[in-house]
Amino acid sequence: MNYLNLLILFLPAIGWGLMPLAISSVKNSNVYNQIVGTVVAAFLFAIVVMLINHPELNWSLFLFSALAGACWVIGQVGQYISYSRISVSTTMPISTGLQLIGVPVVGVIAFQEWQTTQSKFWGFLGIVVLIIGVIFTSRSDEGTSKGGNKIPWATLILLILTTFGYIASSSIPKALHGSSISIFFGETVGMMVAVFIYTLVTGNMKAWVQKSTVYSGSAGILYGIANLAYIYSIGPWGVNTAFVVSQLCVVISTLGGLIFLHEKKSKRGLIYTLIGLALIVVGAIVTTVIK
Repeated sequence: MNYLNLLILFLPAIGWGLMPLAISSVKNSNVYNQIVGTVVAAFLFAIVVMLINHPELNWSLFLFSALAGACWVIGQVGQYISYSRISVSTTMPISTGLQLIGVPVVGVIAFQEWQTTQSKFWGFLGIVVLIIGVIFTSRSDEGTSKGGNKIPWATLILLILTTFGYIASSSIPKALHGSSISIFFGETVGMMVAVFIYTLVTGNMKAWVQKSTVYSGSAGILYGIANLAYIYSIGPWGVNTAFVVSQLCVVISTLGGLIFLHEKKSKRGLIYTLIGLALIVVGAIVTTVIK
């Protein structure tokens, strides 16, 4: 086993798990500050990496990578809006669950992963366990003083629709043949274009020069490290394994939201959350050990 590849495999979970905590800790910021700060920092990080490594880059690779980056912005904006409306510890399990259904299905259908019966059995069993875990973590505390607040339908629909952007962004790199650094750079260019259009259309161009935007850049550095590791891991591990392991970020973000952001759950809700997170870890292990 290549232990360096194994270490890199888990970097996306760490980086993406810390992102919601970093972005939610920035005071007086809105979704425009957050997405602009994240994208600009990721773009600058990509430029530095490109200058150090000088990978080859062709137009086909660049354009499809840029498309993946633009799709990512759609998913990330949906998440950032949901953080403020329903909290990090509620948003992340729902978003993760939707992605855990969509990305592996794309991997199996489009890229013929898990070709053997045994692979399909363990792969889908792992996904089922993961989804059950996500359901537990997002379950409300109905019947308690803290469980009366239900998720607004408008927010839920927004999160569902924008998550398709994440699914596309996570799947497109598998179809590309080139340096992971070149793909990452192309993605950040697509992100920059998408965010510019988003702020222009919504009349929030001022977000590009506000102080809160600069502080939000910490999330962009975390994203850059995590996404570069994810793109690289697709090669040796495949879309399904690389993606499923990356979604262990929900463990870090959910616990971080409860501990560091002081998001409230009742005792029963906390038990649901801990059971769900344990199932997510088990499901990820089952999925990644398939041959």
